[in-house]
Amino acid sequence: MSDTTPSPAGGAQRALGLVANLAIGTAVAALLGLVVVQGWQVFARYVINDSPSWTEPVTLLLLATAMSLGAAAGVHTNRHFGFFLLHDHVKPGVRRALDVVVPLVIAAIGAFLAYWGALLLVDGLHIKAAGAELPQSINYLPLAVGGALMVLFAVNRAFLALTHVPAADTRPAPQEGDL
Repeated sequence: MSDTTPSPAGGAQRALGLVANLAIGTAVAALLGLVVVQGWQVFARYVINDSPSWTEPVTLLLLATAMSLGAAAGVHTNRHFGFFLLHDHVKPGVRRALDVVVPLVIAAIGAFLAYWGALLLVDGLHIKAAGAELPQSINYLPLAVGGALMVLFAVNRAFLALTHVPAADTRPAPQEGDL
């Protein structure tokens, strides 16, 4: 977690990097779409006095997409919530155990999100959303995809920790005055 040595750029690592970049790009596009949709909502409501009904379900889908894919990319880049201060002050054996256990916990959470997100998605596909021609359960699609990506990225981190290949820590270096 605190090792700044870059991991080897093997074929699998490059592929995971491309998947993470695709997730980040999709999350950014979702955020930009969110700005456009909400901008249209405000304009339509207050300028032309004709509020569209489709903006709320589309906004929820874009928000779920940005959140889920951003969280998955955070697992890949090691920018997720963690106990980095504890990690930096324990013995190397405990540090290595943490480097394996933490990604496995993240993978378990991601598997839970992927499974239940997919189940909820399939369960509501036949119900139409109010105000938009979308399935009511479409908001669970990004949750399922993001959870699956979390599993993929976390298992990779655990594998790298087990094989003594230090996973790249892309967290910004602390600056003077940081808390």
